[in-house]
Amino acid sequence: MSLASSLALSAFAEQTNALDLGSAKAPFRLQRSVTLGSGTGAGKADRVWSDRRTIAASGADDLDLAGVLVDAFGSAITFARIKGLFIAAAEENTNNVVIGADATSPWATLLNATGTVVLRPGAACGFMAGGADATAYAVTAGTGDVLQVANSGAGTPVDYDILIIGASA
Repeated sequence: MSLASSLALSAFAEQTNALDLGSAKAPFRLQRSVTLGSGTGAGKADRVWSDRRTIAASGADDLDLAGVLVDAFGSAITFARIKGLFIAAAEENTNNVVIGADATSPWATLLNATGTVVLRPGAACGFMAGGADATAYAVTAGTGDVLQVANSGAGTPVDYDILIIGASA
């Protein structure tokens, strides 16, 4: 089975200022992208997992990146390296979606063991390794393989979309 992936992050803003004889514009742009071939080395990936998930009020999703997630064809996935991680909180959420800081076996190569990213309703984030990066974000089966995604509060569930692209070795 082969995998072709294209990952991108992009932002654009343009500030304008009215002047006596016209207006001035200052554009700002930040773009990064990487195309990954099929495989396990630098610039390659061979595993992908995606889902739309719901977390109960005050609950958490502990996503085991090594051997528990199941791909679109029903096979268990073991990530050894994460090349791209994209998460989007649903616009309709009342509570925040909190990423990171699992107490048991945290996947610490992105956010350290206790770091978190908070996604307010409708917010999204993306992380990706560069095309020449053979290490990427390592997963250590059994001791450093759980990505926690949690609901920040009581009362209502939260929904989120997630896409993980990585390599098996």
